[in-house]
Amino acid sequence: MATHSWKFFRAGGFDQVKLESGADLLSLDQLDQKLWVALACPTTGIVFDPQTLALIDTDKDGRIRAPELITACRWAGGLLRNADDLLQSSPTLPLAAINDATPEGKALLSSARQILSNLGKKDASAIGLEELANTSTIFAQTLFNGDGIVPVEAAGDPATQAVITDVIACFGSVPDRSGKPGINTDLTTKFFAELTALDGWHKKAVADAATITPLGTDTAAAAAVRAVKTKVDDYFGRCRLVAYDPRALTGANREEKEYLAIGAKDLSLTATEIAGFPLTQIAAGRPLALKAGINPAWADAVAKLNAVAIQPIVGERENLTEGDWAMVTAKLGPYEGWNAAKAGAGVEKLGLARVREILGSKALEQVTALIAQDKALESESNAIGTVEKLIRYHRDLYRLCINFVNFKDLYDGGDPAIFQVGTLYLDQRSCSLCIAVEDAGRHATMAGLAGAYLAYVDCIRKGTGEKMSIVAVFSQGDDDNLMVGRNGLFYDRKGKDYDATITKILSNPISMRQAFWSPYKKFVRMIEEQVSKRAAAADAVATDQLTAAANAAANADKTVTEKAAADKATADKLAADKAKAADAKKIDVGMVAALSVAFGSIGTALAYVLGLFKDVTPIQVVLGICGLIAVISGPSMILAFIKLRKRNLGPILDANGWAVNSKAKINVPFGTTLTGIATLPPGSVVDSTDSFADRVFPWKKWAVVLVLVYLGFNWFAGNFDMWLPFKLDSISVLGEHATESAKTKADVRAKTKSDRIVAAAAAAKAANPPEKPADSPK
Repeated sequence: MATHSWKFFRAGGFDQVKLESGADLLSLDQLDQKLWVALACPTTGIVFDPQTLALIDTDKDGRIRAPELITACRWAGGLLRNADDLLQSSPTLPLAAINDATPEGKALLSSARQILSNLGKKDASAIGLEELANTSTIFAQTLFNGDGIVPVEAAGDPATQAVITDVIACFGSVPDRSGKPGINTDLTTKFFAELTALDGWHKKAVADAATITPLGTDTAAAAAVRAVKTKVDDYFGRCRLVAYDPRALTGANREEKEYLAIGAKDLSLTATEIAGFPLTQIAAGRPLALKAGINPAWADAVAKLNAVAIQPIVGERENLTEGDWAMVTAKLGPYEGWNAAKAGAGVEKLGLARVREILGSKALEQVTALIAQDKALESESNAIGTVEKLIRYHRDLYRLCINFVNFKDLYDGGDPAIFQVGTLYLDQRSCSLCIAVEDAGRHATMAGLAGAYLAYVDCIRKGTGEKMSIVAVFSQGDDDNLMVGRNGLFYDRKGKDYDATITKILSNPISMRQAFWSPYKKFVRMIEEQVSKRAAAADAVATDQLTAAANAAANADKTVTEKAAADKATADKLAADKAKAADAKKIDVGMVAALSVAFGSIGTALAYVLGLFKDVTPIQVVLGICGLIAVISGPSMILAFIKLRKRNLGPILDANGWAVNSKAKINVPFGTTLTGIATLPPGSVVDSTDSFADRVFPWKKWAVVLVLVYLGFNWFAGNFDMWLPFKLDSISVLGEHATESAKTKADVRAKTKSDRIVAAAAAAKAANPPEKPADSPK
């Protein structure tokens, strides 16, 4: 049953647990996981020490899950005297903070002190990761360190040192914790097994010497046979083929054209060009000549075969028959089989004498004892890993909790959250909510449900070739200048800068300001598009006319006949132009009449509109303008308001491998903290003179003038007299020059004021009736 009392804070539109003490961390197993902000996160793509994450990720699946975090908190808290120390996130661990009341804590404290002692810091009161950064330094002065690996120096006598050196020479070494090369049980076992195998292989040859080594220890005969066996077998095979069918003789001896091809070249003494030809001329039943007529490429090999193998086995021969060859190969067959079964090749370079010397000594027992002596210290040495683990948890565990159990780092405006990999500067904005992604297309499928404006950006440092892809959340400003291909600059959490280019955009409302101006911007864009289309059409017509004029000028040098025809065509054209001009005059009259009617209609409409404003008060005008703005901008603002309230960080992180357990909203106030807009520093002085500014219509000045004219007209008409003091109303200022309308309104105002004064006096009298004299009759 849950006994721990929890506190919560509200951020992002939901309640999040406060982690204010070590007791809170130790009691995470009692917190309902429905109240956790996240239930899992990946070990990659976040700004967090990967080695610490690897220690917490006990099943090595690349994800940190809630049970693993609970286990890490309970283990670290149990090894500290005060679990509140975890909230300090200190990179150094005081020795006094280790709880030595438990066997594990006692061993850990002892190991920490041993490490400091080995480093010459015996009196140090705290230990940090820098002391554990180089394990070889810690064990530099120790021969035995519990890793089961013994270097040459670990042996006390020269004979054992020599054996260890032989093992390393034959099979290499493995580094021990001090960084020195050494040997372990596997290398030792393999070495002595090879020694025994090589010794046994040689003993087998000695035991059956008459069969295996018929020529004694001289193995040159076997090597000589092995060198030419394929060619000799080939020779006798070809002779049998010719004996079977004489027609094969030409092909067996190679055709003449092949000799012609190599005859055109300069041949070497060894005649390697004909090494593929038969050993000698092929004929049915012919024995192999051993001295004369041998293929030059094989002459030396055959001579050696005759000297070291054929003569010792079958005697002196001028020619070798197929039967003699079978006798030679049969005699040397057992040796070949024995040689093919060679064992212990890995230690053969030591020589048989050295092999038997080592086997005859007690080297195996001595090396085995050294390894056992080293492994006896394994538990103490392995505690070094435990010390490092506790130091890392002491420094990192609380920070992971406030980015996992709650999102304190994200919402408190302090340090960035661990999933915020840097800041993107683009379009006069800075986006701090940038998250690393591996596959933008796959990520966008889920992240699109977040309802935020997302820009996928490729970042590269061309100097070093470093690359990364991010998704940036734009939560202030507008999207007028945000498009695929825009370039910016990205700074990661270490301050390294990357060239950044937008590659993909998921468009959603960014701000209410954008929603307000959106209809007007669309209207302006529509006008610009229409003007551009009409300008393009007019340009095309002008181009066609210029082309026609150029063609006419090019044809001016035609022949006389052609010129006459052209003159006639010109005359016809002039006549047509005159007729067209007459029609144009008619059209112009009609156009003038039409324009007159149009302007008359516009004037009538304006007069009507002005007439409507004649009796309209300024308040009604303001309300009318506000109503018009509401009609135009209202729908887009309402839609944007709904969408901005639904922006959610969860899908963006879920697409990256997180398991976000709640709606981490990005509302408008919070969004303004995630995206900064360029502003001038306080105290800045701006010179507004721009020599290259475009000349624009001074609409602001005209707007001010029109407003002043409108206000003056209404004051002259007495429309403001109801709200102005008597000294400032139009009647008091203008007197008899005031308009009749103003005088009428003044009369109404005066009457209204008089009525109000009378009513106020009556009300006051009723509220406070006069007291009767004391001697008045009852």
